[in-house]
Amino acid sequence: MQRALCPGSYDPVTAGHVDIIRRAATIYDEVVVAVLHNPAKQGTFAVEERLAFIEEETSDLPGVRAEAFANQLLVDVCTQVGATVILKGLRGGTDFAYEMPMALMNRHLTGIETVFLPGDPTLEHVSSSLVKEVCRLGGDVTGMVSDRVRDELIARLPRP
Repeated sequence: MQRALCPGSYDPVTAGHVDIIRRAATIYDEVVVAVLHNPAKQGTFAVEERLAFIEEETSDLPGVRAEAFANQLLVDVCTQVGATVILKGLRGGTDFAYEMPMALMNRHLTGIETVFLPGDPTLEHVSSSLVKEVCRLGGDVTGMVSDRVRDELIARLPRP
């Protein structure tokens, strides 16, 4: 059985994240969506909310589950869940440049490989931080996140 780990903060989960998770589910027997967080830092959404959003977006995908992990090396999370590969979505060259050193370090530490999956080019501009900033400034993020996430962002972010 091939189990992939898709790590991220998912604060919030975006259409780009969901695209990668859905495509990973067609490649691997099981996909663990790892919500990584630092309990000392407060995100826009609580970890439980992030997990619920991911579960809603992937409820139709057998073999996909979301779990939260705090203050651990990614390779230790992989060992804990029995993942045989780390799967990362890439929006472009900047993401690749950022992710490559981490992939090499993870392989150095435990031998686990990182697989890069190119994201949907129509979502290349979508990131959690940019979605939050656009929403905070009154922009419409419809289609970049689920309607529920959009509505929750509007409800909790101060807007002009």
